[in-house]
Amino acid sequence: MMNPLAQELNEMLAKSNPYVLEMLSNLGKNLFFPKGILTQSAEAKEKAHRFNATIGIATENGGPMYLQCIQDKLSAFDPKDIYPYAPPAGRMDLRQAWRDKMLRENPSQQGKHFGMPIVTSALTHGLSIVADLFVDAGDQMVLPDMLWGNYNLTFTTRCGAVIKKYPTFTVEGGFNVPAFKAELQNVAAEKGKAIVLLNFPNNPSGYTPTVAEGDAIVAAIKEVAEDGCNLVVITDDAYFGLFYEDSLKESLFGKLANLHPRILTIKLDGATKEEYVWGFRTGFITYADGSKDANEAVLTALEKKTLGCIRATISNCAHPGQTFVLEALKSPDFVAQKQQKFEVMKGRALQVKKVLNSGKYDSAWSYYPFNSGYFMCLKLNSVPAETLRVHLLDKYGVGTIATGKTDLRIAFSCIAEEDIQELFDLIFQAVQDLSR
Repeated sequence: MMNPLAQELNEMLAKSNPYVLEMLSNLGKNLFFPKGILTQSAEAKEKAHRFNATIGIATENGGPMYLQCIQDKLSAFDPKDIYPYAPPAGRMDLRQAWRDKMLRENPSQQGKHFGMPIVTSALTHGLSIVADLFVDAGDQMVLPDMLWGNYNLTFTTRCGAVIKKYPTFTVEGGFNVPAFKAELQNVAAEKGKAIVLLNFPNNPSGYTPTVAEGDAIVAAIKEVAEDGCNLVVITDDAYFGLFYEDSLKESLFGKLANLHPRILTIKLDGATKEEYVWGFRTGFITYADGSKDANEAVLTALEKKTLGCIRATISNCAHPGQTFVLEALKSPDFVAQKQQKFEVMKGRALQVKKVLNSGKYDSAWSYYPFNSGYFMCLKLNSVPAETLRVHLLDKYGVGTIATGKTDLRIAFSCIAEEDIQELFDLIFQAVQDLSR
């Protein structure tokens, strides 16, 4: 039997935007944030001025108990910002700082109504939350054929989604908006609900659409919604900000937010790659309802269901990583240091393109368009990608990723600019070895 708190949230959605209620999975409909220990502890934190015997941590001398051997390594930080549990939704000061950052870096979000970012244990955790809340077995997801393999594990293996793929690129080398739209229309006609995942810069291709292509993607989504399909649209912005050449310079989240009542837009971010702090495992999930006017009831209900999902799985996200990311965002050196690293990454990407455009390797491969992110992909002319991958490892000590029969992914993010020529020379030599 459904918990009354879950029923209450569902009623909020039914009154404010019933399409969002229809989008929820069976689990999503049943999720709620309990009025239990955490709620009582929060009340006690405000009012228990004599003794607070609610929260399950050990205290000492008016603060959290800790081991000095650990604090000695973290002496720049106040123990209260490291050791206690973080709130289920994450530190409010970090959530506000990230929201401010999103508004600065995404002009199209200005004036739009969207929720406060909720902290996740990096972006993959955000994908997992989306899967739990919105994906039932048999639901169809629209994705390009060049996709991150972990989507299969997250959505198909865990939740039973059916991934419907479209060709990523046109013959001319642009993002294949017509194929995307056709596949989306097919799913809409069959199911009446579609889950769209937009990952730009794309992993594995390293491509971000142009402004015109981005506008065409948004127009296609709106048209399908206007035809009566409920759409959960996810922007996986893991590599946000790493835009090197002609492309969108912001997330499509802003243009999709508040676009149509049948469109729920979900932005997933990770400080992990944006701020070069992969091991901190700090990310964010942000919701935007499709209503033109502010619809706080929808955002509140989704936040509480999200917190219920977090509470039921990991309880809350690690506090130290949140503190470290917040301190970085507050630093006066943050923007300049981030720009310096961006220039390094851009230099590597442009050097890859320069080397590949020399014509030296044309007999062995072509390459897919790339203009952003961490990666690019070779399209091999004759040698199978997996065969080449193994040969490169065994004979030359070079690691690459085979993402299909013909496609080899190269992470230029971890190759120094001066080593890029040698890398591709070795890959070319390996192809020649296998072609004899």
